[in-house]
Formats: sequence, structure tokens, C-alpha cells
Amino acid sequence: MFEKILIANRGEIACRVMRTARRLGVRSVAVYTDHDHDALHVRTADEALRIEGYLDIDAILAAAKSCGAQAIHPGYGFLSENEDFAAACKKAGVTFIGPPAEAIAAMGDKAAAKRLMEKAGVPLVPGYHGEEQDAARLEKEAATIGFPVLIKPSAGGGGKGMRVVTDRKSFREHLDGAKREAQSSFGDERVLIERYLERPRHIEIQVFGDTHGNVVHVFERDCSVQRRHQKVLEEAPAPGLDAARRSKMGEAAVAAARAIGYVGAGTVEFISQDGSFYFMEMNTRLQVEHPVTEMVTGLDLVEWQLRVASGEKLPLGQEALKISGHAIEARIYAEDPDHNFLPSTGRLLHVAFPPTSSQVRVDAGVETGGEITPWYDPMIAKLIVHGADRAAALAGLRQALAQVEIAGPRTNVGFLSRIAASRAFNAADLDTRLIERSHAELFVARPLADDLLAAAAFAELGEEERISHERAAASGDPHSPWNAVDGWRLNLDSHHDFDFVEGGVTHATRIRFLASGLRFAVAGREYALEGERLADGSLLLRLDGRAFKARALRDGDEWHVLCGGDSRRLALAGVAAHEEDTSMGSLAAPMSGRIVKVLTQAGAKVAKGDALLILEAMKMEHTIAAPKDGVVKEIHFAAGEQVPEGAELVALE
Repeated sequence: MFEKILIANRGEIACRVMRTARRLGVRSVAVYTDHDHDALHVRTADEALRIEGYLDIDAILAAAKSCGAQAIHPGYGFLSENEDFAAACKKAGVTFIGPPAEAIAAMGDKAAAKRLMEKAGVPLVPGYHGEEQDAARLEKEAATIGFPVLIKPSAGGGGKGMRVVTDRKSFREHLDGAKREAQSSFGDERVLIERYLERPRHIEIQVFGDTHGNVVHVFERDCSVQRRHQKVLEEAPAPGLDAARRSKMGEAAVAAARAIGYVGAGTVEFISQDGSFYFMEMNTRLQVEHPVTEMVTGLDLVEWQLRVASGEKLPLGQEALKISGHAIEARIYAEDPDHNFLPSTGRLLHVAFPPTSSQVRVDAGVETGGEITPWYDPMIAKLIVHGADRAAALAGLRQALAQVEIAGPRTNVGFLSRIAASRAFNAADLDTRLIERSHAELFVARPLADDLLAAAAFAELGEEERISHERAAASGDPHSPWNAVDGWRLNLDSHHDFDFVEGGVTHATRIRFLASGLRFAVAGREYALEGERLADGSLLLRLDGRAFKARALRDGDEWHVLCGGDSRRLALAGVAAHEEDTSMGSLAAPMSGRIVKVLTQAGAKVAKGDALLILEAMKMEHTIAAPKDGVVKEIHFAAGEQVPEGAELVALE
């Protein structure tokens, strides 16, 4: 076993590898850039070294040499599937904790991998995987395959650059976008084209090989619940997959791994529809969703990686591997599901997860006070729940999600809760378009509960009281009754009014001060209100004697309120003018990024919904559309220019 390893990654996967390394007595070394010098993975490691970037092979190898690391764990993303990095590690005499460079190369090019699998007899979705990339040739091939088709980057993964094209007329536009995003994310604009299956399931098989010729599969994971072709929920075992199909898919995955001399952890991904399954791609690294496999098998796949990389045989053979119970993983992202899952950035004012146990696991890469920046993936954490069966795991997931508290950037926690409670997911009616099929159920308008408004009003009252006490203490007469915030006014009713704004809607509230106690009024209803702030900073409130907990955190002019699994941002009326007023025809950058294409010009007439320009942020493209009919008055940025968050991009009149 190694004495010291360097982890060429960041966030939750770096922290997760460090946990296993520490348990095995292996020292871990983190690397970091100026953008995340104070990140959790930096403070978790035994040592940490600064580098210019996570894609800088020379800098990472220099860091490994300077600290005496014997091996490098690449995590996932960044250089994890880069054959040049694996080869450079070998040349430098540092063990790469992953497959040989030749295996990465064989599967890293998605088109070449499909040609290899075709020769090996593995079933493929009809498509074009050739080298010729002329747009006219690709369009012709798409027409031959038959629409709808799926455009995929040849060198990519993680859903980046993928486009579904429903007709020939829009093919070139989608092809251009796919190539741009592929070049930006993977440095390679080549694509492949496949028939788009309308209702496929995404089922992947975990494989493992060692340097002694042993290869096993560690069963399957169903990753069908996706948005933007990226996974949202994953589970193991796959619902409804019988033993015969599991064995057949496992054997196909092992054959694929053997065909390329695979070593270490990898995943062979299939899509399945109408009783058939087809090879999609092989990820030559540890997957984001590996914890669900660990939860149902009791294995530590990172430990297996370290043991295999140090020359040991696989700890267990195929016959010794068993499945116990069911596990589901939810990926918690800083993003806004109500606005096409746009990534969200900012400082994390508060982060709390449910207590961990043998049934609940949390893999997090951030903590309270950390920051989600536009420079890296916006994942906050992974929540994994295990149960005796799928129903028990689902119930546990719903309960665990209700205990997640995150204030700061917008998150998908509420959306995950709605998926976990949805009809389709509960019935295991799974396919990769589940979110689109369940749109009406998942994106339903959520009424603002009186409990949240009561928490916000009570917290604002407490904030005013704190400020009043500070002013009183600094004044010449700290005991003056004019410093009190008990609502008393000469010849007037004793009350405080607070108007909270969410999404342009104002919610008027009033707290009245009576001899019998506080009264809280909202929307024609009135409650007896009691409350106190607990030692952990949360609020214990009672409305008409019904007790509940909430948390309210002030962020500038807004209150972040969390209660009963719901999370809202409420601005006080009169101080919410910083929010964009789209009625004036102004469009602001939702986050920092780069303009990749301008689709209009000054003086052009546009209709509501027309695409105006394309902004690239966090390696993803976001189309900025007109919020209403109008005329383009001015375009403030050109293609290729960087723009800060909040900058006005286009002016309409």
C-alpha cells in the first residue's frame, strides 16, 4: 500500500478519497488554485499545494514530486480520463490510480469505442461513428439514421455538448452548438450521431479489473433520472431488472473491459428500451454515483482502487459479490430548476445535512462559509440513502431531503424532494425523459406557507431589536423608551408591518403587541405567535400553539428562510430595487461567463422568447432570450468577451 498519494481534484470527490486514505493510514495531499484556496478539500488533506489549474499536467506532476507522493488519484472530471496524463504519470515514475493510458485512449474517443465494441459483438444504437466531420456529411448521416437524432461529443461525457435534433431544418444550428461546447469542455469538437430513443433507461455496470487478469462486475445502477443529459438521481439495483438480464449485462460489461486490458474502477454504460440494451460508452474512472454501489454491497471502491493500483489482486471474486437492500443517491446542486437549471453562485450562508448513519451518507465538498464560484461544477453534495427495499430507501430519501438546510445560492433540494414524491419515480416508471414527462407535477407553483412568513417576520423583529439595543448602548440614554421595538406608539395601535417580496409578489404581514402576547396576521388570518431563538441559531415558533422549527438568515436586504423542507428568499419591500426589472427591457448576465455567439443586431425587431445571444458559463451554454417583444437598442458585448454576473448584455426598447 502507498504511504502518500496526491489527489488531482477538488470538492466532494477529493474529500471522499481522503476519508478512505486516512482509514488505510495513507497520507493525502491536496492541490488547489487561487479560486478555491480555502476550500474544504484543502483543509481536509494532510498537505496542500497550490497549482495554476486542475488541467495542468506538468504542475500536478511537479507537485507530486515535491511532496514525495507515490501515486496520484485523479477523481472524476478534469484529467481523470486523459490518456496523456496517465502516460505522463508512468513516465515520471508516479503510479496513476486508474487504468493504463492505452485503455483510456481506447474508450476516451466515444466514436472509436463504439467501433471497437461493434467488432466485439456488443449491441449498438444505430448511428454514425466515423471520422469524417464535414457538416454536410453529418447532416446526410443524420437523415439516413432518421430523426430524432442525438449529437454527442466524441471525446466527451457528463452530458456536455449533447443535442437532441428533431428535424433536418435545425440540424446545422444544433451541430454548431454541440461542436462549440465540445471544444470548450474537452478540447475536441468531433461528434458522433445516434438515433434518439424516445423512452430509454440509462443502466450502467460497475466493473473492476486488476493487474493479474481478474475482472468482475459489481452490478448495475439505474441513472435514468436526468436533466440536460446529466444525472440527478441514481439507484441500485435497477428496478425491475431480473437476474438473467443483470447477468447478461454484467457479462457484456466484463467482456468490454477485458477487450481493452482494463485495470481499476470503470463503468460500462448502456441504454435499454423494449427489452433490449445497447452499449453507449465506457467511463474509465470512478463514477460520481459510486456510493450507491457501495451502500448495497458494503464495499469501499476507493480502497479497491488503491489496492489494485499498488499491485494487489481484487479483494473478492465474482461469486462473492452480493447485493443487499436498495440505495438511492440525490445530487445536490447550486442551480435554479425553475430557470432551466441555471447554475447559481455565491457564498453559502448556512449548510446542514441530516445525521449520517448506516442508512444515510453524505458526500460533501463544501461547508458553511464556503463559496460556489463560476469556475467549477456547482455540485454541493451527494445524499445517499439505503433501505431494506426500494420503498424503504425512498421513504428515507424523502425524510433526509427534508432535513437538508442550505442558504445562499439557489439549490435543487426542493426539486429533488418533488421528484422523490412524484408518481412516476415512486412507481419506478423510469426513462431519461422522466423530468420532462412529469413537468406539470415537478414544476407546480409552490404557495408561500404562513409558517415561512411568520419565521421571516419574527426574525426581522429580532434583527430590529438587536440593532436598537446596539444603538441604545451607544447613545447617551440607553434606557430611553424610544429605543424599544415593542411596537408601542403614542395614541396608535402597537404593531410592526413587514412586507416580504418573492418573485414580484408582495406578502403583507403584521405583528401586533398585546398584553396577552404577540399576534401574527397575514392574508386575512391571524395567529397567536410565540418564538425563541435556540442555541444552534434556529427558531422555535408556535402559531396558535402549533410548534415548528425554522431557520432565517439575513443576507443584505433578503431573508433566507428554511422551514419544513422548503427554502425561500424573501426581500423586504422597498429594498428590493436591486432585482432586475425586465419590464424596462434590460437583460443582465445571470452569472459570469463568456459570450460565444451574438444572434441579433442593433435595430432588429424581436419577439418574446427569441434567442439574442449565447453565454457560456461553467462549461455549459445558456441561451439569453428576449423577455418581451421589442427592438434591440444596443448590444453591449461581442462574441469572445468575458462578462461579469449582473452585467447588462442587451438593451431592448
